[in-house]
Amino acid sequence: MNRTEREAAVRRLLEQPSPQVPVELYDDAVRRGERMLRRRTAARRAMWLVLFAATVALTVWALTARPWAEPPPMTPPVADW
Repeated sequence: MNRTEREAAVRRLLEQPSPQVPVELYDDAVRRGERMLRRRTAARRAMWLVLFAATVALTVWALTARPWAEPPPMTPPVADW
């Protein structure tokens, strides 16, 4: 099938009337689309909640552990010799 035959076949397909979509199919598609949107919204909210909880946990740990402070010395101080 060369290019002109393919173009003619596509034109024939486009000139035909489009088939009717059954009402049940439309209803199922709408229902599935709504379900997908609810799941995406719930997943997005869960992701933001986990991110917020991780940020709070990191902040609390940083305030209590103070990793930027100098660690305590490992040996006792040296007295007079």
